[in-house]
Amino acid sequence: MSLQKFTNRAVSAWMKDGPDSDIVLSSRIRLARNIDMYKFPTISTNEELQNILTFFETTYSSKGFEHIGQLELIKMNEMQPIQKRVLVEKHLISPNLAENSSYGGCLLSENEEVSIMINEEDHIRIQCLFPGFQLTEALEMANKLDDWIEKEVDYAFDEKLGYLTSCPTNVGTGLRASVMMHLPALVLTQKINRIIPAINQLGLVVRGIYGEGSEAIGNLFQISNQITLGKSEKDIVEDLISVVQQLITQERSTREALYNSSQTQLEDRVYRSFGTLAYSRIIESNETAKCLSDVRLGIDLGIIKDVSRNMLNELMILTQPGFLQQYFGGPLRPEERDVRRSALIRERLNLEMERNKRMEDE
Repeated sequence: MSLQKFTNRAVSAWMKDGPDSDIVLSSRIRLARNIDMYKFPTISTNEELQNILTFFETTYSSKGFEHIGQLELIKMNEMQPIQKRVLVEKHLISPNLAENSSYGGCLLSENEEVSIMINEEDHIRIQCLFPGFQLTEALEMANKLDDWIEKEVDYAFDEKLGYLTSCPTNVGTGLRASVMMHLPALVLTQKINRIIPAINQLGLVVRGIYGEGSEAIGNLFQISNQITLGKSEKDIVEDLISVVQQLITQERSTREALYNSSQTQLEDRVYRSFGTLAYSRIIESNETAKCLSDVRLGIDLGIIKDVSRNMLNELMILTQPGFLQQYFGGPLRPEERDVRRSALIRERLNLEMERNKRMEDE
């Protein structure tokens, strides 16, 4: 494996079809852990942070784990800014690790379902990212990795409080469970404006696709738990699963009602967005996200038949600023990115439709 493999490849395993993937793009479990006898990364010395990074490199790098294969250590101080941005856009590392950690690293599995961040806000952040609605499966894998690491590491743990973390909101289980959901019908009907406050009252939070502080573009929302103290990991995940199941039901029923009551208007919206993607010569990030959302809805409703959801998942990553610059070999001004983005979308859509046509003819 190599850094280039992770940064040049647009599609991770979590972007492929999974259970309920018409609504739920991915499920993520993240466990925050710290090493006993070391200060938290936010107040550690550079020497301590380097010692921790070296320990993980010698102990876990290129070491296999169950069916995920070998883990490869990527060091933040050996990466170019564009490469870091690509990994953030693929949800493999956090913006905080990319921006602030000279002594940070990340152990990545070859299929990119597992990412273990080193010296982020906490010494260890175990992330399992699965396609579709698979929170239980992601939790099971995260717990296995947690046990695997604990064979060599003494965690900072308090009998009353649980796992000790740099941020008080993570104390307890250290668990952050989240799903990324595509909710265009709830947005179009403005039902989302009533749903989000109700979700917040249940101890969950709704954010954009890059987590805290990010904007919900392209009708994509990240739903996650806020409470980590006083509940078991199982209870936290089950509570989130219950809410997500209700959201899936509401989104599907709202899509059906919209299609039945406003079929022509909905088809017009979908085809206009498809035309923008297929024929425009300049397109910005936000417009791309909006059009991809419309076309994704069109695919799910059977309006668009020659493009797959997997292709849209690829475009969702390929058209981000970091990946776009990586793809074209270097820094681009914003106006240059808009031109290259439209060209890339046209190329990918044409290849997809030609491939599907050949398959129909055979």
